[in-house]
Amino acid sequence: MTSSANSPVRFALGGLVTMAVAMGIGRFIFTPILPAMMTDLGLTPGDAGIIASANYVGYLIGAIIAGYGWASGIERPVVIVSLAASAALCLAMSLSDSILVFSILRFLAGVASAFMLVLAATIVFSHLAVAKRHDLQAMHFGGVGAGIALSSVLVAASAASGFGWRQDWIGAAVLSVLGLLAVVWLLREGPVRTGADTKEPPVRWTPDFLKINIAYGVFGFGYIITATFIIAIVRSSNGGASMEALVWFVTGVAAAFSVWLWAPLLRRVGPFAVVALGMLVQAAGVAASVLLPPPVGPILGGILLGLTFIVITASGFQAGRALLPQSPRRVMAVMTAAFGIGQIIGPLVGGYLANITGNFTAATLAAAASLVIGAGFAFLSRR
Repeated sequence: MTSSANSPVRFALGGLVTMAVAMGIGRFIFTPILPAMMTDLGLTPGDAGIIASANYVGYLIGAIIAGYGWASGIERPVVIVSLAASAALCLAMSLSDSILVFSILRFLAGVASAFMLVLAATIVFSHLAVAKRHDLQAMHFGGVGAGIALSSVLVAASAASGFGWRQDWIGAAVLSVLGLLAVVWLLREGPVRTGADTKEPPVRWTPDFLKINIAYGVFGFGYIITATFIIAIVRSSNGGASMEALVWFVTGVAAAFSVWLWAPLLRRVGPFAVVALGMLVQAAGVAASVLLPPPVGPILGGILLGLTFIVITASGFQAGRALLPQSPRRVMAVMTAAFGIGQIIGPLVGGYLANITGNFTAATLAAAASLVIGAGFAFLSRR
């Protein structure tokens, strides 16, 4: 299969829409919808943490499964089916009141989002490589932020119209279906085949590779506490629906442009320093979200969260591949597992701390402290 000369932007746009549905909506729309669910259903922060962690367990398992060769040749159909499943699971969330059912649905949504993330990247990046347009990868990753921003607009419009959280999930399903139709048109081909896959050597657990994995796991723990509860923090400070929407909107907009903004520094100092610096910047934002008064604290926290989490994720993989260049897929699988374990533990710990303290301050400051520690491991892992 060949990639036509005029297709790179189309593939990058297809990746953008896929990431918007998979991550911005299918995965992260839970954050702005969560406060209304907690109010209407009487969910505690601990309950919310359980539901959130179920999604991240699904993502971890899905990412590991997607990393095997079973989808070779059927990447595009699997992405399409996963998009449809994500839409159906959003709709199903509107029909339940049960923590157990919510957890199962979010687990399955996590699996679907991981399939889309891994397999859509396989399609898009192969065509961008043939066209020598690696710069367009930033457009692909920008879909996460675009989806987050779009989800904030959806939830705000729903609230302004007098609708509740059930209608929010229905709206998420509708947006996901529209995204599905766009992806069917934009990603009309599967990945470019460059020959038979070669067997990669096993991962070597060098001290530096161990350090970058510790940093990556700590990053998963630290960022996800704020990414899950930041809108609940705004709700607890009586910020109002407009402030909740604004905080999540600026998070998404910052995320959409973050890869472009960090690219010059990444070229200059390399991925290890970017991971370390990104974690320090994120730690400052995480702490600000509870230490500074609203609206300044949550808005600054949202902006710095958006500016860093995608960049740290992508740069972390680059750092791991730099340490073990002969095993890129195995490195991605191992680091995804480290990251996934961290973000599974994060909401559970955050929700538990919020339950016993009555607010999110202790949980958020613990997240900020962990990010500072992780930055140290990332910096020390460089050669």
